[in-house]
Amino acid sequence: MALISYADSALSLLPPVVAIGMAIASRKVLLSLGLGIAIGILMLVDFSVVDGASELGSRAVSLVWDDGALNSWNLYTLGFLVLLGVMTALISVSGATRAFADWARHRIRCGRDAKLMTMALGVVIFIDDYFNTLVVGSVARPVTDHYQVSREKLAYCIDSTSAPICVISPISSWGAYIIALIGGLLTTHGMTDIGYLSAFMQMVPMNFYAIFAFALLLAVVYFGLDFGAMADAEQRAQRGQLWDEAKGVPAGEELDLPEANNGRVAGLVAPIGFLIAITVSLMLFSGNQVLAADDKAFSLIGAFENTDVAWSLFYSGLAGVGFTLLFGLRQGVPAAYMSKAVISGVKSMLPAIYILLFAWTIAGVISDMKTGEFMATLAQGNLPAWGLPALLFLLSGFAAFATGTSWGTFAIMLPIAANMAEAVDLALMLPMLSSVLAGAVFGDHCSPISDTTILSSTGAGCHHIDHVTTQLPYAVLTALISLAGYLVLGMTGSVMAGFATATLGLVLVILLLKRLCRR
Repeated sequence: MALISYADSALSLLPPVVAIGMAIASRKVLLSLGLGIAIGILMLVDFSVVDGASELGSRAVSLVWDDGALNSWNLYTLGFLVLLGVMTALISVSGATRAFADWARHRIRCGRDAKLMTMALGVVIFIDDYFNTLVVGSVARPVTDHYQVSREKLAYCIDSTSAPICVISPISSWGAYIIALIGGLLTTHGMTDIGYLSAFMQMVPMNFYAIFAFALLLAVVYFGLDFGAMADAEQRAQRGQLWDEAKGVPAGEELDLPEANNGRVAGLVAPIGFLIAITVSLMLFSGNQVLAADDKAFSLIGAFENTDVAWSLFYSGLAGVGFTLLFGLRQGVPAAYMSKAVISGVKSMLPAIYILLFAWTIAGVISDMKTGEFMATLAQGNLPAWGLPALLFLLSGFAAFATGTSWGTFAIMLPIAANMAEAVDLALMLPMLSSVLAGAVFGDHCSPISDTTILSSTGAGCHHIDHVTTQLPYAVLTALISLAGYLVLGMTGSVMAGFATATLGLVLVILLLKRLCRR
């Protein structure tokens, strides 16, 4: 059936605004997403109930079966979630989680050190944001739990070292995707004198949000700058409640699992290390398969650009579970413990899977309503050239917030930014492209319907909306810092001036928060 387009109407914002607003107000994520989906589908079919029911059914089916074949991306991603849940539970019953916490207790002196360790893991595991959020959460959670760090703070540490790190790393699924996009845009607009990788690296210091989100997190962790909802969560954790127990057990949390008495640190380090190694290998392998089919020589950037992330994650998860099982059997973990772990691991991921399915569905609805295209049209008004980087940052942030996808925002807003730069001043090409990348990550950080946000809360074992509400003030502060940097960058044409302005803004925010926290 023909769907109505809302590309030229502000009504395209209605479904995401309703879903996000209701989720924050009611904290009932599935109900809120379901309402947003229902409103969007009814609008697309001109409020025909019969057509709406048919459209909803076809979209539900397309989550697993699309274009006459299995929807491999969705199924592989969901499979990886389940496998990582099982793997985490197996590690727990082997006693390795407790052994790792005991080991860390003698080397990590306080909660601040535990959070710094989480940040370090997030920086090291930069290959992919999905992989980063889930693995870092699994490794860091027992240590942060021991030092009574709230799950909300853990989720903030994970989320601010996943997308912000991936977006400025050329050797990652994000970096490869972005390099491919900007390479095509530079060629289209005649900027052939600069290499694609070189352009990406020049854009890194202009990605103010990614850099200063990490810098603010470091200051928050080091100086203990907790305020608002985050301060409440940390105080609750100090009383022994790591998450809000009144809301039930969050996704990713194991229940009532026995533990072997002879657990070893190697029982956690070896499976996670194996998982990381096999994931990177499979990503390079799948990317090289595409290069070979096109008669192209192997390269790291080329392999990551063409890699099949979901396939790599799923099969590395299978291998990781097999490795963990064998490790446990060799250690002498009872079979009854392992069977309980498998069942508990699957169950622990079901809430996250439900949310992710709903988030994917509303993302498809929002895409068909052309919400992103409507947002893009707002960037094409009469604004002085110096204000364009700041404008694109804000619009990209709102587009990612409304659609729940950074990558989708990149695809929509980067060509718009390139066209505007060519029309106004080619010298602004890279700053404007950078502001789009920064804005997309900012919106992704704030959006309750973002898959990265969902997986960060899952990896931390934190209630989803609690993660959104506790991280939001810090994301907004970083956005204000970045906005000041883009305004100065646009006015002066100097990256150094823009970066210095953002740095000054960061210092002022830190001083303000220190004063606020003392009070």
